Amino acid sequence: MTDPAVRFSVEDAVGVLTLNRPDNRNSMTPELLDGFVAATAEARTANLRCLVVTGTGSCFSAGADFKSNTQRATGQRAPNERSYAMYEPFLSLLDIAAPVIGALNGHAVGGGFGLALVCDLRIGARDARYGANFVKLGLAPGMAISYLLPRLIGLARASELLLTGRLVDGVEAERIGILNRAVAGDEVLPEALALARTIADNAPLAVRATKRAIQRGLDLQVRDAARLEAYAQAESLATDDAREGIAALLAKRPPRFTGS
Repeated sequence: MTDPAVRFSVEDAVGVLTLNRPDNRNSMTPELLDGFVAATAEARTANLRCLVVTGTGSCFSAGADFKSNTQRATGQRAPNERSYAMYEPFLSLLDIAAPVIGALNGHAVGGGFGLALVCDLRIGARDARYGANFVKLGLAPGMAISYLLPRLIGLARASELLLTGRLVDGVEAERIGILNRAVAGDEVLPEALALARTIADNAPLAVRATKRAIQRGLDLQVRDAARLEAYAQAESLATDDAREGIAALLAKRPPRFTGS
């Protein structure tokens, strides 16, 4: 039997959800997205005290699978709904009541970066790259990244990263606040599990209440932000520049944007 696209396990009330398609850089294929929904549903019923989300291989997640579809197939729905549907499985992480730690074993880009941002805490690899390069592909951002990133690192820094599409390494990501800690690649999961166990040793009802209080204090409405982003992303996806940006990415050449 084929190894599942997303694995889920529990030990001592700490869950580990693992993206498990390293050959495709854990990108957002239908198989992986469906597996993620199933794994988070299992996690919600597991009475966890903490959840760690990680990946296999050199990427945490490279985001959209540009070799296939950049929107989720949803029948006759509007383009913005197809864009939102691409991110909705990753957004199911928001339904986990226990704290969620992203163990970013490797690169987290685009939608994969968005998945990292919906985690409560992040441990990352020093040598990996992190960020949202949507504008370099002729696309508007998705998965509420334009909502979450300014709240995490401040408006000026978030604006620079989103408007330039620049990726940062783990050292810079730690310095500006994307990562709680940057460590060697082989230390990411052990460091995240140690942090998870520290959290799990605390009173679980109090921990969950604290997480809810933090979210309320930030006026957390991530899904609403993701839906609003989906309109702009769907419009940008229909442009010549988006077709050029994606083609250039796949051909590994600089894009030639025309503003159309």
